[in-house]
Amino acid sequence: MKVGVFQFAPIFGNVQANLQKIEETLAHAEADLLVLPELCTTGYQFISSHEVQALAEPVPEGESVQRLCALCKRKGFYLVCGMAEKTKEGIYNSAVLVGPDGWLGTYRKTHLFFEEKLWFVHGNSGFKVWDLGMARIGILICFDWAFPEAARTLALQGADILCHPTNLVLPYCPDAMITRSIENRVYSITCNRVGEEKRNGKPKLNFIGKSEVVGVKGEIYFRMGSHEEGVRIVEIDPLQARDKQIIQGNDLFQDRRPEMYHLN
Repeated sequence: MKVGVFQFAPIFGNVQANLQKIEETLAHAEADLLVLPELCTTGYQFISSHEVQALAEPVPEGESVQRLCALCKRKGFYLVCGMAEKTKEGIYNSAVLVGPDGWLGTYRKTHLFFEEKLWFVHGNSGFKVWDLGMARIGILICFDWAFPEAARTLALQGADILCHPTNLVLPYCPDAMITRSIENRVYSITCNRVGEEKRNGKPKLNFIGKSEVVGVKGEIYFRMGSHEEGVRIVEIDPLQARDKQIIQGNDLFQDRRPEMYHLN
């Protein structure tokens, strides 16, 4: 299975330009599954609720999802793409899963970071797993990486691959996904953005790039640079994620003792 990322710098507020860049770049990509950054259709550093409302779109009816579906139909691959989702109850920081047959589903970010709490409603989708046939995938968004319960929940539901759209600014975040992969014996695909945003006198945000694919034993298949734009694709074997045996006699999931875990 060929999986990868498109790491780039979205233009804040210019949904049309961002979609065009995605379409033009991925027109040349040959893959089964690609992950795009968090909020990559809109940009990240909002300054007002009015701005969020103006840039968010309904799912799956909005133009962004429809164009991404058309791209997947032409190319025959699956995409996980971060975007602002408009609903009756508010705006969610979401990621959509689309493929050759259209929109498959949406994950809404559970753990909001910093000023996201000003603009977005806490996610209510829960952690879902989708079976694509060649692999079972789950979705996390950015700061969800900091909560091992999120990745474990997806792994216990059978996810082979954690798809992780991000807008990372903290330098150690990519290393955390190595641990998430090891402790669950799953692949993880983290797609971050690059560039910077400094709007309306707010502190400048420097996005660190370093998009990566990590294997079930924590091996880094690739890690992109901090300023690099482009597509990176690698071949993986999703079936490796279904073997939870660390050594003979120790199975990562069978050895769990939930009765000893006091989570609240």
